[in-house]
Amino acid sequence: MTGKPAARLRFNYRPIFRAFERFLQVEASSALLLVLATAVALLWANSPGAQSYESLWQTRVPLSPGSWLPAHSLRFWINDGLMTVFFLVIGLEIRGELHDGVLSDRKVATLPMVAALGGIVFPALVFITFSSDPLLRRGWAIPTATDIAFAVGVLALLGRRVPRTLRILLLTLAIVDDIGAILIIAWFYSGEFDAVGFVVSLCAIAGVLVFQRAGVRGAAWYLLPGALLWYGFSRAGLHPTLAGVVLGFLTPVKHQTGSGDPPLARVKDALHPWVAFGVMPLFALANAGVALHGIHLATPSVLLLGTAILLGLVAGKPLGITMATALGVRLGWCTLPRGIHWRHIVVLGCLGGVGFTMSIFLASLAFTQGELLAVAKGAVLVGSIVAGGIGVVVGRVMLSLETRP
Repeated sequence: MTGKPAARLRFNYRPIFRAFERFLQVEASSALLLVLATAVALLWANSPGAQSYESLWQTRVPLSPGSWLPAHSLRFWINDGLMTVFFLVIGLEIRGELHDGVLSDRKVATLPMVAALGGIVFPALVFITFSSDPLLRRGWAIPTATDIAFAVGVLALLGRRVPRTLRILLLTLAIVDDIGAILIIAWFYSGEFDAVGFVVSLCAIAGVLVFQRAGVRGAAWYLLPGALLWYGFSRAGLHPTLAGVVLGFLTPVKHQTGSGDPPLARVKDALHPWVAFGVMPLFALANAGVALHGIHLATPSVLLLGTAILLGLVAGKPLGITMATALGVRLGWCTLPRGIHWRHIVVLGCLGGVGFTMSIFLASLAFTQGELLAVAKGAVLVGSIVAGGIGVVVGRVMLSLETRP
């Protein structure tokens, strides 16, 4: 890990940081709402009115006449419906970064890619080590996620001593982490394949491309093929939220004749505040209400599941990110950006353990309603809080080293 020092990348981050500035500010601000929504959900689920909490989210809501789209619970429409918009914003962000952002430069993008890969593999290995039961192993992906809003919010607590490059690395790592989560959902948490649904999905994608070819600019025109794509994915056995990712990747990144900002920038700027201040807090409110009295830690499976998730986030994430980065630098796959030192990578690893939104989402896919789901959500909440606390403490210590003679 030591030895010949790695060359520092001479890369101008300022234009990229200006593009990220608004995104980071929104994410940091939304973290406060996420904390509030989580606190309300926990208090509500453990209050005398706890029954009303679960009854509300289990309320059946029909959105279409007839039987082509059956009635589902309110929680379903939030988790599988509104969260599609959340994934759309993620898809837009990834698409933009691949086109002309950090991910478009191979040398710069390699480091967060390698770090994110380590941050996925190590927590999964930690989880599997503690979970020999096949039922419990369905949750192996839960501690592999990093929550952008919470991680950026915790980083903001460290003040102005945080290098701008570190902020970009954290955001890029979280974006790459989201790519990993998307692939995991597609391959491991989707249902049986249905050819009819796949054909419907292809028709919906073709509709989007035809509209784009015809120069259709109004976002409202894309609601119908977007909804059709969501339905096609759902019927095909793919998780319907992945439709948002596909739509994000299909959004043009270049200027259109007679228009101002590129379509991707316009759509992302329009949707991001709604997702950050609406969709994500609502998701937390609907899913973070863990009834603590329903968790029996004396049960071996419950204790093992909680321990596996907690250690995966608090220990697996930092170790995976730090060790994978060190290995990548040692093998010459990547180099540390100028102004970034190993103490910054340690802080990055600690903040990577803040899972929350995506981890809870993965928990809801891995386990059905019951004690295992409750303990999984509880472990995610505790693990994210502990990881965030460690990130603040380690960050203050590490960043203070820069001011010492």
